[in-house]
Amino acid sequence: MDMDAFFASVEQRDRPELKGKPVIVGSPPSQRGVVSAASYEARKFGVRSAMPSATAGRLCPKGIFVRPRMESYKAESVAIMNILAGTGARLEPVSIDEAYMDATEVLRGISPMLGQSPTAAENFTETDADKALYSALPLAREIRRRIFAERHLTATVGIASNKLLAKLASDFQKPNGLTLITERDKVAFLRPLPVRSLHGVGRVTEQVLLDAGLLTIGDLQDYPGDLRALVGSFARQLKDFAFGEDDRPLELDNTLKSISSEETFLKDTADRGILRASLRSQAEDVARKLERNRLAAKTVQVKLRYGDFTTLSRQITVEEPLTEAREIYRFACFLLSRERLVSRPLRLLGVGVSHLDAPEGRQLRLWREV
Repeated sequence: MDMDAFFASVEQRDRPELKGKPVIVGSPPSQRGVVSAASYEARKFGVRSAMPSATAGRLCPKGIFVRPRMESYKAESVAIMNILAGTGARLEPVSIDEAYMDATEVLRGISPMLGQSPTAAENFTETDADKALYSALPLAREIRRRIFAERHLTATVGIASNKLLAKLASDFQKPNGLTLITERDKVAFLRPLPVRSLHGVGRVTEQVLLDAGLLTIGDLQDYPGDLRALVGSFARQLKDFAFGEDDRPLELDNTLKSISSEETFLKDTADRGILRASLRSQAEDVARKLERNRLAAKTVQVKLRYGDFTTLSRQITVEEPLTEAREIYRFACFLLSRERLVSRPLRLLGVGVSHLDAPEGRQLRLWREV
């Protein structure tokens, strides 16, 4: 389950005059700042999370900039996760606005074509695995109905046999969509998608594959050579992912909650050049760790300590996952500037990320609407 343009949708719900308008959650373009989220109306102009607000203002001159209200978004997230947990399914929240659900036990014994016409049920000849997937359709529809009825927001739901495919399905027919990827169709579904769509394929791995002429997942499926020469130990799993195979369980207690990097200076400093260089190096370190663990982050945090050992931290959460050092660095600089934290020399400065999950794939073409 993935909420649709979550931050911006909450703003449009709470302020009816914003409905249907290009809403940009973040600092106004006249100030030094970044975009936290954008409504679908703003995204049509190319506005994206992590983009400088000034750039967003140029791309979308009629965009309506709204300051983030993180406490409101967090409270809304709790209400939505409670709806999901109330189904009885096993739940793995992966960020403030999305979660995996394992409904196997909840759906055990339910007719695979519940809610479908008698004719459809009579003609249903899918495999047992696909019967189980179809049995999840009424639950998925009920989740979307309840979120809309109780929270006045829309969500997109993906149904599949594993986390890899469910994530792709939930990114598919946004907004307010419902996509089912069957076992029978999964290989064909994956073939035209770019390699970056696969879990674990970040910017660096993508470039390696592109340089080798592997542009789509279909190219990976057909590749006759040894992928280890390109991606090392990731080769076996990458090949499995290309065919829609994924045995990762729900992580109800994910041990890797955050990634960070920090520096304690030999001498307390407020020199902007030194601090920027430190932040840039730390952002690059964090980005490398994200790449190594095949993860992306939705929250960026800065930590600082003054000469008297007073320690502060500030954070910002965005909708679209971050993987690149320049994005992490941009948000870290924004937090320092917004909060006016460098008011005196610093003893320590650090950058961290959390709300970790697989990098999102690119926009998917239309497949199956259910």
